[in-house]
Amino acid sequence: MADGLKLALYGLHRGDEGPEVLARRALRAEAVGFEGLWVGDHIALPPSMGDHPRLEALVTLAYLAAVTTTVRLVVGVVVLPQRQPVLFAKQLSSIDRLSGGRLTVGIGVGWVEQELRALGASLADRGARTDEYLAAMRALWDEPAPAFDGRFVAFEDVLQRPLPVQRPHPPIVVGGHSPAAYRRAVEAGNGWFGWDLDLEQTAAALAGLREAAGRHERPAGLGELEITVTPRGEVDADRARLYADLGVHRLALLPRATGDGAVDELIESVGETLVGRV
Repeated sequence: MADGLKLALYGLHRGDEGPEVLARRALRAEAVGFEGLWVGDHIALPPSMGDHPRLEALVTLAYLAAVTTTVRLVVGVVVLPQRQPVLFAKQLSSIDRLSGGRLTVGIGVGWVEQELRALGASLADRGARTDEYLAAMRALWDEPAPAFDGRFVAFEDVLQRPLPVQRPHPPIVVGGHSPAAYRRAVEAGNGWFGWDLDLEQTAAALAGLREAAGRHERPAGLGELEITVTPRGEVDADRARLYADLGVHRLALLPRATGDGAVDELIESVGETLVGRV
């Protein structure tokens, strides 16, 4: 796996099994060779979307930081316009410190109107908030005398310490399949994340990213854009290689079945059939 496609486990924040099960699964995933643990972000969803338990993303990552030692810890993706950016930057710096520099920060604009509204944002301003909040967070992380004056957030004469272990800040992954998301990934992201994509959809998304790269300037210091996809359907070694052939660097695998054993079965099957083979 070190020289090929990276494999991550998505979804340990889902369910209500308790801390012992969460720790056991995280440690087992680390042991069998998963490169990262990805958790998603929804805080308050409408009843029409179901009553599915899920832990808050940053609390989950802080817990995982305490029980693991080498695996990367990824929020993929946080709904950024729902988060107060000064507080959020501090929380992320703290997790990066407590994990020894293992944090990756995925961001997205969100899409659930009721949730955005409950947390002080809206569908209309979510994109503008996302761009502004990310710029404000980077000012806090990167600048020796942080100051920011925006439409939604402003500050001066403040510092946040300690800074993240990873400098200038943890890697930023941008999620979403819109032209705005592709532009954001090119201009400000270390990576891009596509959710629940088959091979054809992945190819289309990568074409969109290439088009955005031709229209928007990418800072030289960001390097190559790393591509992560949660694939649609079951994935064996041959299918995983097809994603890699398209230009995908990492698959964040989600258990497709429901039931108490689905996560454990995925961890064991990936360890047996995919790690070191793709």
